[in-house]
Amino acid sequence: MAQSYEEMDAIAMLKADHRVVEELFEKFEQTNGKATKQRLAEQICLELKVHTAIEEEVFYPACRGKIEDDLVNEAYVEHDSAKLLINEIEAGGPEEDFYDAKVKVLSEMIEHHVEEEEKRSEGMFSQARAAGLDMDLLADQMRARKATAMEEFQAGKPAETRTLHGDDVESALTDQPLGDGAGAR
Repeated sequence: MAQSYEEMDAIAMLKADHRVVEELFEKFEQTNGKATKQRLAEQICLELKVHTAIEEEVFYPACRGKIEDDLVNEAYVEHDSAKLLINEIEAGGPEEDFYDAKVKVLSEMIEHHVEEEEKRSEGMFSQARAAGLDMDLLADQMRARKATAMEEFQAGKPAETRTLHGDDVESALTDQPLGDGAGAR
């Protein structure tokens, strides 16, 4: 019997989120209706914004200094690249020329990011587990943040980058939540 979301540890939760988004991307690829495409794209963007929030605000800070720093830094940059497309997709619609292409490229970016996190021995998740992080405590913190992030993003909050020129880069380097002065891209 599969675990419920409430029973999962941090890595199981993140992997479950990955599977949800993969399924949404697959549905998007298989549909032709503009209204359905828009609904699926909006759901994909919401899921990804919430997921990046829990990773950047809970999981990555716990990993900093315990796993390869390059993995954490690359994950932030990959998130920011995805956030730029997420904001583009949310601002547009399926009637636009490049809408489907943006969703497709986003799916490819996410596929690469997931692969980096889930690699068996050298991936972020395996390194975090090997480092002895408290996955149950992280899961509790992630569930709490996920609930508040869902509310924020459903209310229209855009995805905010951390590593691009003009961003609050220090927030990513020190794994701190974005400050009020950080601008959204």
